[in-house]
Amino acid sequence: MKKKFDTIIIGGGFGGLNAAIKLGQKKKEVLIIDKSNHHLFQPLLYQVATAGLSPADIATPIREILKKYPSVSVIMDEVQKINKETSTIETSSEHKFEFNNLIIATGARHSYFGNDQWESLAPGLKSLSDALKIRENILKSYELSELETDQSKIDALTTFVIVGAGPTGVEMAGAIAEIATKTLTKNFSNIDPRRSKVYLVEGGDRVLSAFHPKLSERTKKDLEKIGVTVLLKSFVKDISEEGVTIGDNFIPARNVVWAAGNKANPILKELNCELDKMGRAIVEKDCSIKGHSNIFVIGDASAFQNGNTFLPGLAPVAAQQGKYVARLIKNNTPKGKRDNFKYLDKGTMATIGKSKAVMQVGHFKMAGFFAWLSWCLIHLLFLVLFRNRVFIFFDWLYSYITEQRGARLIK
Repeated sequence: MKKKFDTIIIGGGFGGLNAAIKLGQKKKEVLIIDKSNHHLFQPLLYQVATAGLSPADIATPIREILKKYPSVSVIMDEVQKINKETSTIETSSEHKFEFNNLIIATGARHSYFGNDQWESLAPGLKSLSDALKIRENILKSYELSELETDQSKIDALTTFVIVGAGPTGVEMAGAIAEIATKTLTKNFSNIDPRRSKVYLVEGGDRVLSAFHPKLSERTKKDLEKIGVTVLLKSFVKDISEEGVTIGDNFIPARNVVWAAGNKANPILKELNCELDKMGRAIVEKDCSIKGHSNIFVIGDASAFQNGNTFLPGLAPVAAQQGKYVARLIKNNTPKGKRDNFKYLDKGTMATIGKSKAVMQVGHFKMAGFFAWLSWCLIHLLFLVLFRNRVFIFFDWLYSYITEQRGARLIK
């Protein structure tokens, strides 16, 4: 394999993949490196975690996506070192590659705000392995409950605490509540899954804080209608195998899901550039790091100032930045002649449950069935391959009609 490329891309998520496609269309020599062999459609990852979809429905081999671009090479590896001065990177398999341009699109990990000991007890949701672990925990809890005679143990096994009420937390809470009240209702003889308890814990004063307050209030009401207890202005003090301490109250719970915070990949420390408190690289208006116009950081790995705030860690942000940076590279645009990156906000949405969702596009707001239908259609359109669209469409149709979930296997 060759050792020098015009552009090396670290990460095969939305940002890295869009950059690779645009550069591949112009036949630029590109190497994309990812520690996984697949691109993950992360907006639907929670549906794998809640047994609605199978892993292959939302994950596609990166090689399959990029096979039509022969100038793009793909390797499954992990970058360990970045040398800005020699324009080289080194991987965990001890391979060294040289670049003219570098795009870092490594995404984010979950942050426990200094309480990393909670990770094994409260998994986050960033990868397929995370989703499968959560799915197994949920389903196995009901299987263990069926064997129990102690009601207090049954209650702990069938109590679920989701920490963080952003889109991921809201979607997880709604999906778990529907599993308990609809999917599993007639599956057990010893327990009644409808007695399950689902708590959504949020430190702020409303759920979905990035949305309009009216949509936040609608979301809270919809969650409560399907059985979710929403705890606002509440902070987790401790997590143990027995349960969660929230303020002065202890909730016995064997299932905790963490959706409360993110931090950037530690590989960014190799850049020796300015980082924010989340470990993201603070980038300039062209997504490059200060002093190195050929090194770009995009997506969740970057802190891009947009007015008085930073751009959110959303898939559309990463995708648009990937396309923007690819355009700069393919046109060989010098630093002084680059237009600033401008994010086009096409709206934000979150699903709560069957026929329940919220969405906002600028000043336009919508909630309920048509918001949910829009959510379904938009997510289908943004899937990379037609195969995934077909499989997911029929999975959703089956679930809508039967209120069952087709991926309830425990390995």
